[in-house]
Amino acid sequence: MDKKVYSIDGKEKGKVILSDEVFAIEVSEGSIYHAIRNEAANRRVGTASTKTRSEVNTNHQKPYRQKGTGRARAGRRNSPVWVGGGTAFGPKPRDYSYSLPKKVKRLALKSILAMKASDDDVFKVVEDFTIASGKTKDLRVILHHFFTHERAVVIMKDDDMMLRRAGRNFPNVRFLAYNRLEAHELFYAKKVLILETATQELGKFYGER
Repeated sequence: MDKKVYSIDGKEKGKVILSDEVFAIEVSEGSIYHAIRNEAANRRVGTASTKTRSEVNTNHQKPYRQKGTGRARAGRRNSPVWVGGGTAFGPKPRDYSYSLPKKVKRLALKSILAMKASDDDVFKVVEDFTIASGKTKDLRVILHHFFTHERAVVIMKDDDMMLRRAGRNFPNVRFLAYNRLEAHELFYAKKVLILETATQELGKFYGER
C-alpha cells in the first residue's frame, strides 16, 4: 500500500510503502470489540463498597417489644429493611481486570490501523520530527497543518519524551509509541498522524509475527 508523506508544514513530500500485513488486512470487528472492552475493564477502579448488616455500627438492642405494637417484629436496627441499616448484596472492592490473548490484541490493533489507513482524510503519514524545546507553541504550529480541535492520535517511532512534554496541553491528542498502541484511543480518534519511521517499525513489529 502506498501513502503520501507530508512535511511538517503540511505539504506533500513523497510516498511511502506500508506493510500490507498491517495496513491492508480484513478488519476484524470482533477483536476490536474485545480489545476495547479489555482496556476499559483494566482501567476500571473497583473501589465501590457498602456495609453489610454485620458491619453497621449500631447497638444490639431490640428496637421495640415483640408483641402488642401492631408493627412488624424487628430484632435489630442494622437490618437492611431499616433506614441506616446494612446493604444486602451491595458492591465490595474487586478487581475487574482480565487478560486478553495476545493474538486477539494484535489483530485488533492491526484491524484499526487498516480501517484508519483506508481513509486519506483521517490517516496521514508525516516526516519524522521532534520538539527539541519541549514547548507546546512549537508543536501547535506543526499540528495545525493537519487538524485543529479533533480528537487525534500521533504515533511516534519511539517514546519521545520531549514530544510528549510539548503535547501535554492538548487535551484531545494522545501520543503513542508504535509498540504501545491503545485500541480505544486509536478507534475513536478522528485523525491519526503517524511518523514516517513509525510506519516501517509497525510493519516489523506486527507483520513478522
